[in-house]
Amino acid sequence: MLAIPLPGLAPLELNHLVLDFNGTLALRGAVVDGVAERCLKLSQHLQLHCVTGDTYGTAQNALDGLPIQLHVLPATGQSIAKRDYITQLQGGVVAIGNGWNDRLMLAEADLGLAVMMSEGAASATLMAANATFSSILDALDALSIPERMVAVLRD
Repeated sequence: MLAIPLPGLAPLELNHLVLDFNGTLALRGAVVDGVAERCLKLSQHLQLHCVTGDTYGTAQNALDGLPIQLHVLPATGQSIAKRDYITQLQGGVVAIGNGWNDRLMLAEADLGLAVMMSEGAASATLMAANATFSSILDALDALSIPERMVAVLRD
């Protein structure tokens, strides 16, 4: 479990990290440098999941060897499928995404984080998030160093 104490608010107690793949963990189908090390560190406290439409068909190979449960979605209905995926998880959920199909997942999560890297981000997803980061590395680092999340989310 990962606990994030938030002054003036109830502390977040998180058990799962659910990630989108393309535009979030990866750019043009390739995992962003530095993601693997950060995911290994976070896996000591959280169960890691990747829920994706796998636009480029590279997620399986790209995530091989990482402690991330991969769930590839059908081509349609992805927004609802991602939201439904996190609702069946037991315990607190942090979700990270960038696309239109991530907006419901971020809104439903106990902590929704949006990233806006070079592939862009859907404005509805940015609005559904509790916080937005300019890269996946910054978002993962904020989870690894809870004081960073406190600075963004405190009341």
